Amino acid sequence: MSEFETLLSKLLEMKSDLSRSDIENLIAKKKEKIGAGYLTDQGALFLVASDLGITISEPPKSEISIKDLHAGAKEVTLQTRVLNVSPKKQFSRKDGSQFYLRNMTVYDKDSAVIVKLWDDKANLPEMSNISPGDLIKIIKAYVKSDLNGQLTVNIGSGSSIERTETTSSIPSIDSITKDVSDLKEGDTNVVVSGILDGPVTFSEFTNFKGIPGTAIRLRLKGNNGNSLRAVLWGKNSSEMPKVIPSGTRARLIGVKAKTNQQELEIHGNESTTLEIQSQKQVEPIVVKILSAMKNENEQKMILGVDKQKQLYNIIDIANITETFSQDDIIECMPSKMYGNNLTIDSESFVRKVEDNLPSLSELRTRIVNIKPDNNTYCIEAIILKAPERRNVQTKTGETITLSEMYVEDDTAQIWLKGWRNQARLLDECSIGEIISVTGVTAKPGLEGRTELFLTPYSGIKKKN
Repeated sequence: MSEFETLLSKLLEMKSDLSRSDIENLIAKKKEKIGAGYLTDQGALFLVASDLGITISEPPKSEISIKDLHAGAKEVTLQTRVLNVSPKKQFSRKDGSQFYLRNMTVYDKDSAVIVKLWDDKANLPEMSNISPGDLIKIIKAYVKSDLNGQLTVNIGSGSSIERTETTSSIPSIDSITKDVSDLKEGDTNVVVSGILDGPVTFSEFTNFKGIPGTAIRLRLKGNNGNSLRAVLWGKNSSEMPKVIPSGTRARLIGVKAKTNQQELEIHGNESTTLEIQSQKQVEPIVVKILSAMKNENEQKMILGVDKQKQLYNIIDIANITETFSQDDIIECMPSKMYGNNLTIDSESFVRKVEDNLPSLSELRTRIVNIKPDNNTYCIEAIILKAPERRNVQTKTGETITLSEMYVEDDTAQIWLKGWRNQARLLDECSIGEIISVTGVTAKPGLEGRTELFLTPYSGIKKKN
């Protein structure tokens, strides 16, 4: 059925007292009155409907482009490809009633847009089968502007979503994937790929509004050899594979690039998909314990080293390593492995073994060779300035403890700092003491100088 026939049918439904021939006569008279060369039959139909006190809407195009969307548009039909899909969330209205919302980002060959699925549409069973890269048709949606003025496509009670298997000119996920080194400030809704550079970590926190949150942090190295920090806000560790080896290629689907403290970063959200493009089974890890202590939750934190002098951060959430101590060599089958970050739980296998692994002295790095490169270091040094403790207020208003002291070896001097619970390790040190420090990271500090920071896995042992 043509657009004209569709509109004519709508008008006849709304003016049942008129016949088709009546409308056609009115159209002919309207075109004659306006004059030749100005009106099509369809255009005249709109004017006739207006004369009759009726407003009819232009039927939706079969494949409208995202770039042609405008606020207020109704019964919009889009042929798109899925970039990412968020989990559904439940919210409360002012009157106390509950509703559901799920966000999805879609794109075509020109643009991308956020799609909001409301109430029952957020719970559609077919949504669980929709993945990044799928072709979908969005039918009879409506368009609104959000609080930031960005257009959103909304799926309500009269709307629907269909998966399509037709060929399309819309580029695939693979074809829009770019190397992380090609990212630029302001890039949004992009797909980036790179090599995992260092550990993948998961954290829980409370923001400045007092709302709890989660984040997954990692670094991706590009073809140019440089790596960028990536933070995926709202991601839960349960969504991650149990094994993410360091040096593996990974892809982030649906992220943006922005500058933070003069460094370009990658930011994602709960909708972002993290793809590990090569996986392997968890294999037993044999390490020598360099340091071991308990955190505020009474969980054992172990720093270990393997035969290749690779350092591992091991958290024992079930305390099954209680009988093991420094210099013990253990073989363990972790429940999770994110780069060099291992998790041991009640289902893990751990035993003491005999083996020839590097000593702590073999792992020592001279201070002059330390670089702010996201690596973990072990040092021996003498304390030149006794630790000083002070409170620091963060941007969120939180007050945290910082302890710092000045140390050196025979090559250079450096500041050694500890935040929060790590500050107490420095409090026990005194000027003139020679210490062995394990598991510290190096970061740029004041005036561009490199500084060392204790981690939850760090240990300090006095040598004199």
